Amino acid sequence: MTNKRMNVLAMAIIGLGVTPVWAQTSPAPETMDHAQHQGAPSPDAVQPPAAQDAMPAMDHGSPPAPQQGAAAMDHGEMNMQGGTAPPDARDPHAYSGDYTLDSGKYALPGPRQLRLADEHSFGSLLVDRLERVYTRDRNATAYEAQAWFGRDYDRLVIKAEGEYGQGKLQEARTELLWGHAIATFWDTQLGVRYDSGEGPDRGWLAFGVQGLAPYWFEVDAAAYVGDKGRTAFRLGAEYELLLTQKLVLQPRLEINAYGKSDEALGIGSGLSDGVAGLRLRYEFTRQFAPYVGVERAGKFGKTADLARAAGEKTDETRWVAGVRFWF
Repeated sequence: MTNKRMNVLAMAIIGLGVTPVWAQTSPAPETMDHAQHQGAPSPDAVQPPAAQDAMPAMDHGSPPAPQQGAAAMDHGEMNMQGGTAPPDARDPHAYSGDYTLDSGKYALPGPRQLRLADEHSFGSLLVDRLERVYTRDRNATAYEAQAWFGRDYDRLVIKAEGEYGQGKLQEARTELLWGHAIATFWDTQLGVRYDSGEGPDRGWLAFGVQGLAPYWFEVDAAAYVGDKGRTAFRLGAEYELLLTQKLVLQPRLEINAYGKSDEALGIGSGLSDGVAGLRLRYEFTRQFAPYVGVERAGKFGKTADLARAAGEKTDETRWVAGVRFWF
């Protein structure tokens, strides 16, 4: 009994000693600063008097003022990589500050030892189509190639397209042109065209443009003038869609139009014929790629009327298999 009384007395003494300390350190409810309750120390409690006088008042509620010297950025005016190429992008001397190898303070005495790439002549041959064509009524071999030799701005261009079947040349188009660069991705071409095959041969003067249109369409357009007032227009376009780094799908379109009829060749005035197709090729290397494809060929207007009168079809589906290569 005595021990129980002693324990109660000790607990009472401890409680009386703790109560004044808690009353001194705990603020009254009506004066409690919630910022201090959350753990943020009071500036008056942690800063010495000299620092309190030097520190400006801080307002956490207002955002920082914008910099006066920084101009506002308009992201709508920003251009992605690419854009329009400068008009002199193909000129290696355009960014030399008007200095050349023959004049200026950097010119070397004596004969020139250095030759730039645009001062050399290069050549290339592209066989875009060398294929076997299969239709319901006949089979044939078709080709389309282009070769050039020259420099960046001026070059000699040879184009050839034709079809061989039933043991003879059905039709062929051969052009000898002089190409001149007029823009970063475009060349003008001036020369002659010669048509051969079944029927009488025809000769033309040729003028056209060839290049890369926006969105990477390869375009080849030309106008022709022949004897006896004959005129013609040809437009070819194709696009390369990379399914993978080696598998390429190539849509292709070609149309022909003539100013007057040529019944000896089965050609009527106006829109004459057109071909639209797809080719899927696999590039073992960039220089060598076999392919398969399908295309639809048709004749229109007066040319279709001449074909019907001769007992020929005006449209057909062609299945093709071939190879594309260049060097």
